Amino acid sequence: MKTTETSSSLHSQSLPANKAKGRSAWQSVLDAILVNLEQLRTVSLPPEIRSNLEAAIEKARQLPYLFPEESEQLRLAALYRVSHSLGSTLDVDEVLNQVMDAVIELSGAERGFLMLLDPDTGELHLRVARNMEHETLQSKDAVSRTITEAVVRSGTPILTTDAQSDPRFARQESIMLHSLRSIMCVPLRSRGELIGVVYVDHRISAGVFTNEDLNLLNAFASQAAIAIENARLYARTDQALQQRLSELETLTQIDRDLNASLNFERIMEITRSWALRGTQGFQAWVLLMNSDGKIQITSGPPEEYPLSLQIPNFDREWAARTVWQEGNQTLLAAPIFHGGNLAGLIAVQKNQPFTEQESLFLSRLAARAANAIENARLYDAVQHANQEKNRFISVISHELRIPMTSIRGYTDLLRQQVVGPINEQQRSFLDTIRNNVDRMAALVSDLSDISRIESGRLKLEPRWLTLAQLVEETTMSLRPKLDEKGHQLYTEIAPDLPEIFADPTRVSQVLTNLLTNAIKYTPGGGSIWVRARQQEGFIYVEVQDSGIGIAPEDQKRLFEQFFRSEDQAVREEQGWGLGLNVTKQLVELMGGNIGFSSQPGYGSTFWFTLPLEGKAQ
Repeated sequence: MKTTETSSSLHSQSLPANKAKGRSAWQSVLDAILVNLEQLRTVSLPPEIRSNLEAAIEKARQLPYLFPEESEQLRLAALYRVSHSLGSTLDVDEVLNQVMDAVIELSGAERGFLMLLDPDTGELHLRVARNMEHETLQSKDAVSRTITEAVVRSGTPILTTDAQSDPRFARQESIMLHSLRSIMCVPLRSRGELIGVVYVDHRISAGVFTNEDLNLLNAFASQAAIAIENARLYARTDQALQQRLSELETLTQIDRDLNASLNFERIMEITRSWALRGTQGFQAWVLLMNSDGKIQITSGPPEEYPLSLQIPNFDREWAARTVWQEGNQTLLAAPIFHGGNLAGLIAVQKNQPFTEQESLFLSRLAARAANAIENARLYDAVQHANQEKNRFISVISHELRIPMTSIRGYTDLLRQQVVGPINEQQRSFLDTIRNNVDRMAALVSDLSDISRIESGRLKLEPRWLTLAQLVEETTMSLRPKLDEKGHQLYTEIAPDLPEIFADPTRVSQVLTNLLTNAIKYTPGGGSIWVRARQQEGFIYVEVQDSGIGIAPEDQKRLFEQFFRSEDQAVREEQGWGLGLNVTKQLVELMGGNIGFSSQPGYGSTFWFTLPLEGKAQ
């Protein structure tokens, strides 16, 4: 009864069916029979039954050799199929799993392990552990390290049909500990170099693998090694590409940050920040040449800089290099070149040596910062020049107003004959003086306005005002000039136009400038229109004339300071080319816009807008 129960139990404990597509159905059944027969060896049996059992096992092992042609064809078909499937992916982990599953399928192994050599240490590292059910194994140490290391040393395959009785391995701890029996291990080679090993085993049965299995596994390993190396190369290439893309994104962001401002201090701050971020340093400095050719720290704590203020000799090489080292403290410096000349350097301090990648980053940062720093310096110089110009204009304007006031006053006294009678020629001379004084006063006023606007010193004094009334007052002040040239003036002010919150003096100045130009550049007897209407949240005002118009080539430069057309009709009129520039700046200062349309020979229309509620000061 005991024997019957044991026999029944053993028959139910068949090896998990090997579903290898390269083996016929009878071979799978034979595998299961062999497993059960091997299990019966461990049961206490009568001698006669044990003798018959040994004979049955031997005959079962010989059966595959009775069909060598079919077996070989099946092996080659399976080898072709699994080899072909290796090219379906370039993902390293997926390729390794495919290789291991294919090895188990081809060999009929219970388990398979794939180990790759570390090129630096020469040690084997387990990458894949699978079973015949295509499952990843959690226990990754149940292999014979003796066999895998022997294959690495010799570079030749190893086959043992029963490691328990094989004198080469029977005494090895791993063989006894894990009860290992049938084992095959072959090297993986790529371009003649050993890159790893493939190890398969069958722990329950002895004699599972044959020399034919070993040859087949060895042949497949050659193809598998190529697939693995291709996948590795792709992974390295993809990783390098991703790293390069990341570097380009970082450099693009650096360029964006550096070009976002022309403020010198801000550029220095951005450069130091990126230097620390890209090198993992704990302190950074930017050192630049001053106008005397001496180096000075322009950003970073001077008291913490570990070297004297001297720039190392970079010999026109842009690459960063270590310029100081003491203990674990290291100072990396990258030169800043501009126009082929050394203009300064970026230095970063760290508690360990800098990597090649960090050195390259600092070099690239210095190359990008060079232009930004020079642009910021030029901007500062321009700003300083503008400040000096505005200061000069302010002083000159003040100094010129005093003598001009005196000249105007005494001229008026002479014209009024307060000090005695004058003849017509003398009156003509005095009129010329007065006209030129007025012209000079207008120039000084325009220059003063431009200076105050550009320096931010011109302050608006807004209040609620009625535009229709302001237009009427402005046109009345210009009536003598209109009558002098015989012009007709038409005003079209919307009756429902609301009040606006603006500086009446500056609005009147804008209207005066536009109307004065319309009067000057419209031939005698022409027409001028002033229109105003509400347009969304703005007041829209336009001044139209029937004058000479503006040439297309002059229209692009019309609002530039001191620009005057070369047209003879324009040159005949007095002007400095400042009125429209002042007008544009005043309109924009009040929160509006200005523009025009013109056609030579048909006149011009200038328009501007002002917000109803004014611009916040």
